[in-house]
Amino acid sequence: MDGYKRYLFSLAVCCCLTFGFYTASYMRIPVVPLYAKSLGATATMVGMINSVFFLTAGCLSIPMGFICDRFGRNKTAAFGTLVVAVTSFLLAFTKTPLQIMPIYFLFGIGLSAYGPTMMSYVADISPLTHLGRSYGWYTTSLYTGMSVGPAIGGWVAGNWGYTDAFIASGILMFIVFVALVTSLPAPSTEQSTSKKNSGSWAAVFKNRYLWACWLITLGLCYELGMFITFIPLRAKDAGIPLTAIGIIFLFQGLSNGFSRIPFGHWSDRTSDRRKLVVAGVLASGVSIAGFGVSRLLWHFLIFAILLGMGLALAFTSIGALIALVTSEKTRGLAMGGYNTCIYLGIMASSMLMGSIIEKAGYRLAFIIASLIAVFFLFFFVWLFRSFYEGN
Repeated sequence: MDGYKRYLFSLAVCCCLTFGFYTASYMRIPVVPLYAKSLGATATMVGMINSVFFLTAGCLSIPMGFICDRFGRNKTAAFGTLVVAVTSFLLAFTKTPLQIMPIYFLFGIGLSAYGPTMMSYVADISPLTHLGRSYGWYTTSLYTGMSVGPAIGGWVAGNWGYTDAFIASGILMFIVFVALVTSLPAPSTEQSTSKKNSGSWAAVFKNRYLWACWLITLGLCYELGMFITFIPLRAKDAGIPLTAIGIIFLFQGLSNGFSRIPFGHWSDRTSDRRKLVVAGVLASGVSIAGFGVSRLLWHFLIFAILLGMGLALAFTSIGALIALVTSEKTRGLAMGGYNTCIYLGIMASSMLMGSIIEKAGYRLAFIIASLIAVFFLFFFVWLFRSFYEGN
């Protein structure tokens, strides 16, 4: 098998595994809150359960990235997959809400082991000329799994019960684990895809270009957290029926997921990926601010599509830039920081913006969220200013 065919095969296997992993993982997302409530959990306890997951996944993504650099992509991804499978089965045997919390802590560990590792794997197997489209295909499979998983989980739980949904999730995840161990090709280390990098782990934290990518990811996910947490409340305040609020999320998800493939190809054809990141951040900023003044359903749908496209345009190029500015030896650590910024950005927005909404209203709060992303964009542009000049 020549190099290009090996790349295509490795990417296809990686995308299929990632689709299965996130489908199985996210089967529990809409089920666990309802299950915890049926066991006597309060709304506060349900929030704490989800917070444990996000906090664990965010805090451990960097050390898990370090581990995958040290012990290998395949082993670390297999470990994460197996841990998530075990947690699915454990959920089926819980009797109290407090028992769910340590299981969700383990769930966060498993997800933090898989996410940065497979993003590093994609960079390892991809030619320089195909980084954008590789991340386009990879993140499309990821977002598709995130969209399909909750629907399957809710359907299984609704027809057969919570326990069967957890067991089904565990079985599917165990199948992914077996497929990963037996089918995922080991990445070739003959060439590094980096342009400007250092092989030292300590030097990773001195890499200004990597910090630029991390910071803009934090800003974009602050906006995403605003959308995930507060759009249901904002839409209800505007008089949108509950049945239509899900359509807003559907439009954002479809726009985000399926525009990544063409945007990935566009990223590979541009001489300066920074411009695509800037365009994506500005588009997402306009959409977030637009939600604050929306009144009709079609307003929300237009801004949801724009948000999805903006995030897709920015993130496909950010993933490619991280691969360019880091070496194969340290890429796991870099992708770990990237995933940490995703989780912490969403979490920070969810924690902080509620009080601003209460004091200043939705319109100003959504504008503030968009300005925060633009604030991080200035740092991105400033830190990346010399990258294409060879300095």
